[in-house]
Amino acid sequence: MNAALPIIALAVVVALGLGLRARSGHDMDMEQWSVGKRGFGTLLVFLLMAGEIYTTFTFLGGSGWAYGKGGPTYYILCYLTLIYVISYWILPPAWRFAKERNLFSQPDYFAARYDSRSLGILVALVGIVALVPYMVLQLKGLGIIVATASYGAISPTLAIWIGAVVLTVYVMVSGVRGSAWTAVLKDFMILFVVIFLGIYLPYHYYGGIGAMFTAIDGAKPGFLALPDRGQSATWFASTTLLTALGGWMFPHIFASIYTASDARTFRRNAVFLPLYQLMLLFVFFAGFAAVLQVPGLTGPDVDLSLFKIALQTFPPWFVGIIGATGVLTALVPGSMILIAGSTLIAQNLYRPLARNATDATTGRLAKGIAPLLALACVGFTLYGGETIVQLLLIGYAVVTQLFPAFIFSLMPNNPLTRAGAMAGILAGVAAVAVTVVGGYTLAKLFPGLPGPVQDLNIGVVALALNLAVAFAVSLAGRGGQRTAIP
Repeated sequence: MNAALPIIALAVVVALGLGLRARSGHDMDMEQWSVGKRGFGTLLVFLLMAGEIYTTFTFLGGSGWAYGKGGPTYYILCYLTLIYVISYWILPPAWRFAKERNLFSQPDYFAARYDSRSLGILVALVGIVALVPYMVLQLKGLGIIVATASYGAISPTLAIWIGAVVLTVYVMVSGVRGSAWTAVLKDFMILFVVIFLGIYLPYHYYGGIGAMFTAIDGAKPGFLALPDRGQSATWFASTTLLTALGGWMFPHIFASIYTASDARTFRRNAVFLPLYQLMLLFVFFAGFAAVLQVPGLTGPDVDLSLFKIALQTFPPWFVGIIGATGVLTALVPGSMILIAGSTLIAQNLYRPLARNATDATTGRLAKGIAPLLALACVGFTLYGGETIVQLLLIGYAVVTQLFPAFIFSLMPNNPLTRAGAMAGILAGVAAVAVTVVGGYTLAKLFPGLPGPVQDLNIGVVALALNLAVAFAVSLAGRGGQRTAIP
């Protein structure tokens, strides 16, 4: 047995221990399990939000994009920064509204704002569609991390099964409180590992960060810039905008709003969380360092670039530390996804149909759904093939369609009616589904458009359709009651 495997196993054991410790002294009712009794302070909310956004996609995908895409990679840095800036204004009023009404989930918020149980069910369905591919991404990343860091001692399939079992046990035992405390360990480890790799690898192989970029530009001219077509400046700007608006619309990220004890927590975090994005630069540096050192990776294999260069550079024990860090980047968001998904199904799909269901019954059902949801995600992970990439794109673009209804709900006089909000979401989701599944782009649909317009992210077009339909339906039903903030 190599030295990496015990270190990875130790990280899993420690995470489970933190989960058990986190639940000590707390009655795991629905409110405690799903939103931590709304008692988290600034630090825990900071770490929980960072833990949900810094996933295996950031750890593997960020370095993989730097390796495979070059210049367009920096959109990740931009949109994550904007997500946190936006939170300064939108999260405090959302928290106050949820606190007053004791809400548990994202669909609860929409149903209460628009006084519409049907809208809540629609938002729950949209959320589940978005969460499944997000969870699959974590499990796929987990399989890559464990299989590679263990030098093949554990296969990706076995790693995925082990990860799903650990996640399920972890979630059922500790709930969101365990996720928050594990995020503390994860963030310390990822800060150390990522900063070290981002500095050491460029200096080890190139003599410095500047020298690394000079060498890459000499070997691959234009690689570090945005291309004229495709992932051009237009694509960069529209994709950054779309993903920034959709960042808080994922159900598990939205639910983290409810965990805070104070609305001011979000404004404090909004000041410091953008600085946290500087860590991404070191993720990119590690990926760029691999461009000339482990050439030839294509397709999904670009996500292996970080571990490929680590395997040829470091001894097994340090590869184990990198692998343990990667496991935690899957465990924290994965646990939040399971909690959010289970809560959506129990609270927002089952409970509206079972009017007499109590909080205790709903809570037990949510915990019982967690292993079934994990099993479904394992099935998609093992047998979904390349379609998972399409599902992930649909998931992010779909969930952004909730943003117009959300942002207008914060206005003193909401211009959207409940029918308008529902119609807009349905139109946007339908547009995303048709274009992504069909492989359509603006260039294919409208070849006569100017080049920069053709490069617009198709999700922006779906969002524009969403707004147009929402306002049209709302104006048509002008005689109906509009939704105003109490």
